[in-house]
Amino acid sequence: MSRPAPVASGPYAPPAPARELTAVSADGSRLHVEVHGPEGAPAVVLAHGWTCSTAFWAAQIRDLAADHRVIAYDQRGHGRSPASPACSTDALADDLQAVLTATLAPGERAVIAGHSMGGMTVMAASSRPVFREHAAAVLLCSTGSSRLVAESTVLPIGAGRVRTWLTGHVLSSRAPLGPVTPLARRILKYGTMGPASTPEMVEACARIVHACPRTVRHAWSRVLGLLDLDHGVRELRVPTEIVVGTADRLTPPVHARSLAAALPHCLGVTEIPGAGHMTPVEAPEQVTGRIRALVAAHVTARAAAPTHPVPAEENAS
Repeated sequence: MSRPAPVASGPYAPPAPARELTAVSADGSRLHVEVHGPEGAPAVVLAHGWTCSTAFWAAQIRDLAADHRVIAYDQRGHGRSPASPACSTDALADDLQAVLTATLAPGERAVIAGHSMGGMTVMAASSRPVFREHAAAVLLCSTGSSRLVAESTVLPIGAGRVRTWLTGHVLSSRAPLGPVTPLARRILKYGTMGPASTPEMVEACARIVHACPRTVRHAWSRVLGLLDLDHGVRELRVPTEIVVGTADRLTPPVHARSLAAALPHCLGVTEIPGAGHMTPVEAPEQVTGRIRALVAAHVTARAAAPTHPVPAEENAS
C-alpha cells in the first residue's frame, strides 16, 4: 500500500532543506538529517515524535530558517530513516548523539526541541557527554517521562486498571491505518488534537501519521508503553521550558507538571488552551516563539557576552 505524502502547499508543507546528510548511530543505523537556513547562524535541533517525521516541524522550520540554522532528523524507522530492530530509549539517545556530532562543530551550542517521543529522546540523552557539550537549552513539547498509558485519557472512561489495559491495546495495535479518509481524520483529531484544530492542521497531521509503517508504529508503542525516564529528567540540567496543550489526551498536562517539579532548571510551563497533543502544528506561533526566545537567551546572548581580560597583575608570575 502506498503511503500518503505530506501536504504540498500552505504553512504545513515541508520546505526544501539547504542540504541533507546521513548520520550514523552507534549500532550502524542510518538517520536522514536535513539542515535549513544559513550556515553560521544560531543552531536549533528538532526531534519529532512517535509516528511522525521531519515534516511535522514544517511551520517551525519555515519561520526559524530565515535567521537560524535548523537541523531536523527522522527518528529511526520514521520518514526517510530506515527501520531498525533496535527500538529502545538508549537507541533514541544514540541517534540524537549521532545527529549532534554530525551537524554541530565541537563545542557549538544549540537549542534542542523535542515533541512527544522527541522529548523522551532528549530525556534519554540528558546524561550523555555529547548532549551536555551541545545543549544550551531545551524545549519539551507535549511529552512525559513515565506512566504514559496509565495517564492517557484517549479512552473516555475513569482512570484505573481497565482503562490502562484498554489504552495499551489501542495504542499498540498492529492494524494498518489505511488511506486518509474523512473517518480517519475524525479519529486522528479526536485522539491527538484539540477541538479547535483546523482542517488544514488535521490533514497535515493525518498524512504524516498515516505514512508511518505499522510495524514501526507497533514497535515503538511497546517502548512507550514501558517508558520510565524519570532519572533522565533529573539529569536534564540545562535550562528547560515545557509546552503542553490543555486538551492533550496522549500526554495530559499532569505530565508537564511532573516534569516541571523534577527538572533541575525548569524555566516554566506554558499550557496552551484548547490545544491537543500536536502543539507544534496546532500552535505554531507559540512553539516557534518559545524556541526563538530560548535561542536569544541561551545561544545568541551567550555568544555575544563580553570576555573579561585578566588584570595584568594577575598575569604576572
